[in-house]
Parts: sequence; structure tokens; C-alpha cells
Amino acid sequence: MKLKVAFVIQRYGVEVNGGAEVLCRAVAEHMAASCWDIDVLTTCALDYSEWADHYKPGKSKISGVTVRRFTVPMPRETASFNLFCDEVSQNIETSTITRQEEWMKAQGPISPGLQDYVLNHQDEYDVFIFFNYLYATTYFTLPLVAHKSYLVPFAHDEWPIYLGIWKEFFKLPKGFIFSAVEEQLFLQNKFEDVDFDGPVCGMAVNPPGAVHPEAFRRNHGIYGPFLLYVGRVDPSKGCSKLFEDFLALRESQSISMKLVVLGKAMMEIPAHPDIIALGYVEEQTKWDAMAACDWLVMPSPHESLSIVLLEAWSLQKPVLVNRDCAVLVGQCDRSHGGLWFSEKEELAAILKLVSSQVRNQLGAQGQQYVEANYTWASIEQKYLDTIDP
Repeated sequence: MKLKVAFVIQRYGVEVNGGAEVLCRAVAEHMAASCWDIDVLTTCALDYSEWADHYKPGKSKISGVTVRRFTVPMPRETASFNLFCDEVSQNIETSTITRQEEWMKAQGPISPGLQDYVLNHQDEYDVFIFFNYLYATTYFTLPLVAHKSYLVPFAHDEWPIYLGIWKEFFKLPKGFIFSAVEEQLFLQNKFEDVDFDGPVCGMAVNPPGAVHPEAFRRNHGIYGPFLLYVGRVDPSKGCSKLFEDFLALRESQSISMKLVVLGKAMMEIPAHPDIIALGYVEEQTKWDAMAACDWLVMPSPHESLSIVLLEAWSLQKPVLVNRDCAVLVGQCDRSHGGLWFSEKEELAAILKLVSSQVRNQLGAQGQQYVEANYTWASIEQKYLDTIDP
């Protein structure tokens, strides 16, 4: 008989492009097709900034996976939440656990229906796997079923991880599944009295059977070299600095490339003929853009795993990452598939001095790294070896 497993995550859907959500969906679809009976327990929200209901509540199927959605009765009020974040982040050492938990409720999403379902139906599941430590769906729900729960934390060095609420919370799960070596080491160093035992899994990537780089260039009028950014367009992802640095380098004529941006914008993107912002695009368009680009650039200072790096490497594309992000630098260092920069002068030097031959070598090394470490066969076995009902 197949193991009955619940995946719990704050939002879920084909249109959801956050890293934790993409990984959760990929693992759910693969494990449901091969070895587990999976229910995904999630909210009706699409937009993480407000948590307003978007999907219909109830049971549905997405790519063969059963999804149970629950409403969020009180969406987040962004302006007051931002003020709350300022207060708590600036007073971490003095804020009480009660005040920090009030912040977690404001962080959301709070879904009483989801919590009630887990509490009332827990005996129907052998295992609960919670994705992302940072949201209320994990913080307030995991303790209800801690005795048969595992956590995929997606933790990195950001201000909320320094809140006192995590000291006891991280002791609750039966085990952990990590996305990167650096994530596990960071947590081990930060919480020395917690046993962060568990495998580093990540996810496999599956490029489409065919990509069309020339068609992408032709459709968007791009005939020269370009950098590609893929992901949520957000200041927290380093996008503000990327745009600022790119425009300064174009203004000084230090570089002659364009910048193509794919992903939902959570900020204003500068209007400039050399910044081509296409918004959220279909998967095939994303892969075509990756196949066409000269470099994939990932400026985020805080990541627990970059799936787009794996995707770019699977197409033999080199990557450029933020020097301040240990996870991204670690991925590039282990794969020999990318370089890292901090200031715009470093970025300009790389783009000027690295030859096409070296770019090709970096991309090929990245592809070898992905093929050796991120296959579904190896990831599936790690999950099966770890999950012990």
C-alpha cells in the first residue's frame, strides 16, 4: 500500500513561481506518479503580498496531484504589515515571543480551515511534509502533527530567522530535508542545540525536448548579446541593485548588452530600451529565453536554492550570481558553472573579459554538475530513505 503523505505549503499552483512552491509542486508530481499517495494542503491565495483568495476552495487535481485548498478569511494589509516588520526587525532582542507570534500571524497566511483539517484528519495521513519555515501555514500547523512531520525549511540568513520563536520550533519536526549544503550548515551553526539531521535534496530539472533560441530573439527583436533574469521581480531578490548597476554600465558604455527580465513584477521596472521586461511567461518561452541568453544573472542576496541556476545549467548556460549569497556562490563553486560579483565594476569586468570559449566551458561544467547531482532517481531515493512513518 502506498504511503499517504500530506504536503503543506502556503500557496500552490502552476501560476505560482516562488522557489519553495515550484520545488514543492515538482516533488509532489514526481512522488505521486511513482510511489506516494499525496494530498497538497494549501490556501486559496496566489499573491504572497496580500494572501487574498484567488483559487476556489475545495478539492481539485493538478497534474495528477490532489490539491485541497482552504480560504484565508483575513488577507494581509500591506502598509500596516510593513510597519510591523520594521518594528520587529529593529527590536529582535527585546521583542517578546508573544509579539513575535503576533508578527507571524500578520505574516500569514492564516487559514483556520487548513489548521482544522490537519487537526481533524491527521490520522488519515502517514506523514506530513511542510515546505518553507517562514509562513504561518507551517509555524501554527506543524506543531499539531509534529510527531509525524518533516520540514523542508528553505532557510537562509534573513532577519526573521533571528527571532526567538524558532529556538523551540525547530526542535519539533521528526526530521529535515534541505535544499543546499549551505542551508544545512547555516542552521546547524545558528541553532547548535537542534539536530538538523537530513539529506540535501533540491529538485531535478527537465528541459523540454526542443528549445527555440532564434525564435525567441526574433519574436522580441533581440539580435545582440543579453543577460537574462528569471524570477520574481522584487527588491528583496536584488533586482533594484541589478537595474541600477545595469543602467549605470549602459550609460557609461561599459557594456553593450541588453537585460531581459522574466517574472511577475513586485516593483517598478525602469523604462529603458535595453531592459526588456516580458512579465510572467509560459514555460516554453522561459526555456527558449534561457537557450538564447549569454548569461543568466541571479542578483539575490538571500537564497536557499536557485532552481533557475539548475535550469540554465541543464541548457549549458553560464550564470552570474551575487557574491553575498553563500548558497549561490556555493552552487557555482561546486559546479564550476558560474562566476560571482558584488559591485557593478566586477560585473562589467566579467562581461568584457570572459571569452565565449570560457562561457561555453562554464555552461558545460554546469550541465555535468546537474546531471550528476539533480536527477529524480537520486532525489526520490533520498526522500524514501528519510521519511520514516
